[in-house]
Amino acid sequence: MPSRLLRGAALAEFVSLALLLGNLATVHWPAVASLLGPIHGCAYLFVIGATIRASAATSTRLLALVPGIGGLLVIRRLPAAREPESRRSGTQSVEPGD
Repeated sequence: MPSRLLRGAALAEFVSLALLLGNLATVHWPAVASLLGPIHGCAYLFVIGATIRASAATSTRLLALVPGIGGLLVIRRLPAAREPESRRSGTQSVEPGD
């Protein structure tokens, strides 16, 4: 299961890139680029590092290198934690002797 930090960094990477591109396409304020550029860069590097730590698959690690959406693609590729059967079906399991 992807860690909370990986999910947060992937979201920050995507949102910061979207805002940077929106700024570039509209008002092009240098202050926005100065603020969001380092945030995007740090989130991008964090996604790469967290992916290397979370997965040994080369294809998953290569997905992390895609700017902007790489982290989101990695989250989709990493296996989710299995929920206990009782949580999925909405019933409680009864242990013998209870």
